[in-house]
Amino acid sequence: MHTEVAPTDIALGTDFAVIIVVATVLGLAAHRLKQPSIIAYIIAGLILGPAALQVVSPSEVTETMAELGLAFLLFLLGIKMRIEDIRHILKPIVKISIPQMTLVALTGGGAAYLLEFTFVESVIIGLAVMYSSTAVVVKMLTDKNEATSLPGKIDVGVLLVQDIVVVILLALLAAGVPETATEVAVNLATILFFIGVIGIVAVASSRYVLPELFRRIANDKNVFFVISIGWAFLFVLVSIELELSIEMGAFLAGIAIAQLPYSKELQDRVAPLTDLFMLIFFASVGLQLDASDLFEYWWQAIVAASVLMPAKFVVFFYLIDWQEFDLETTFIGSVNMVQVSEFGLVVGTAAVAGGFIEDAVLGFLTVVALVTMSISVYFVQYNHELYAKVRPYLSRWESEGGREKNGKEYRDHAVVIGFDEITRGTLSILKERYGDVVVIDRTVGHIEALEDTEYDTVYGDFRHEKVRKEAGLEYADFVLSSSVEVDINKALLGAVDDEAIVFVEAEWAEEAYSMYNAGADYVVMSAHIAGERLAGYLESYFKDRERFDEAVDADLRVLTGEDPFPDPGGVADD
Repeated sequence: MHTEVAPTDIALGTDFAVIIVVATVLGLAAHRLKQPSIIAYIIAGLILGPAALQVVSPSEVTETMAELGLAFLLFLLGIKMRIEDIRHILKPIVKISIPQMTLVALTGGGAAYLLEFTFVESVIIGLAVMYSSTAVVVKMLTDKNEATSLPGKIDVGVLLVQDIVVVILLALLAAGVPETATEVAVNLATILFFIGVIGIVAVASSRYVLPELFRRIANDKNVFFVISIGWAFLFVLVSIELELSIEMGAFLAGIAIAQLPYSKELQDRVAPLTDLFMLIFFASVGLQLDASDLFEYWWQAIVAASVLMPAKFVVFFYLIDWQEFDLETTFIGSVNMVQVSEFGLVVGTAAVAGGFIEDAVLGFLTVVALVTMSISVYFVQYNHELYAKVRPYLSRWESEGGREKNGKEYRDHAVVIGFDEITRGTLSILKERYGDVVVIDRTVGHIEALEDTEYDTVYGDFRHEKVRKEAGLEYADFVLSSSVEVDINKALLGAVDDEAIVFVEAEWAEEAYSMYNAGADYVVMSAHIAGERLAGYLESYFKDRERFDEAVDADLRVLTGEDPFPDPGGVADD
């Protein structure tokens, strides 16, 4: 049976394909320029829409895909919200987040009002610009391997609090323009009540329902993925029935899954699907704007961006410093967060749909977001270099204390950077040789595992000056780094005493040569060591089966035993 395809269906399919292709090409260009892909998607929408070529118009398909994209984004954010990861700094994060959003909202709203926006528009603008970009900050910090550093944890924690606030705000905007202040209060109270009800269900499910369900299906990745998406849509459906935003339901569904051990794998499965939907969402933002909307307030947007970026830095700097973090953590944590978030556009889009603002104000927010995000990526990329340049001018804020103060002085000791399979077998040898052994690691679980041992620990990122000082790196006689990042190991070689013995790790031969040229005494090549060890096992297997069996038994004891510092011996040692 032949089914005819309506011309409108062909047109919609063509529009969708054009958006994907153009956004992908621009996304690749943005990647080469080290710019966020979000910027490329917005520009794709602007080029294809009424602002430029006028070849694609917003349709039910793009609007539905955009709304799903937002729901998936909030679902993904919920999945990433593991309270355990930030529990140890949760209190200062909350103390930083709430005043920060308030002060930035007042600054943004005040600047907008001075730029002759109406009071309601100024309020919406203030509420839209108070967030920093989760997409930019998390992506950049992950690429730099700094998401688990102390400034990274502070920033990610603040972003999580901001995400919760933006979800509540979206639900409030979805209720439409209120007629009185009382109606605003009633709407907010209703939303918070239903959020509380759904939240309780989500928490209870994560404790009593989901563990058993996911334990049964976790081995089948396809079923696991489908059930997880179905779980998200169940909460979306409940939110729709309660007249809340679908984003709220998706977000709470994600939080319920986040506390399970399977959440990391689900993040990896959901992320590509989210990327596709988010491409459509941000392209649709551009499709909504014609040239007059985009450029009607262009110079006001430049002024606002010029005010907001330094204002955000100052607000974050004072609030992080207020919580008694060290100067380097304070500066880097602040400079990472100066951009206006993609959620500013989400809030702006919801405000247009709710009748609070016109498209031209959304165009203003779009320009502000594009400018601040495109500039801030370089601030995040070179945050340590920026700190080194401005530190002399910030010395007045440098305190004697700090949250991570140790106070112990070291001399002629050993420093181990990273507690993992490479380093843990060496600790007992170093302890016997040097007495004091200091382990630097930025994973809370690793630090906790070493708490009741004879080894000293410093939590944090080696690249931070305070961490290096606390570990007494410049006075160390021996340093072992399990990092394979060339920049980190070269910085290490430049920071230690000239007489110190330094062992580092590398993945590739050319990197190993560069480490030796930079002064390393030995470069650990894990792949080569594993290859030599495997050769020893093979030789034993073919020539001395009894010795091979003994080695296998020894390996199994290491893998299943509780000793955190096993003897690294084996058949390849002779």
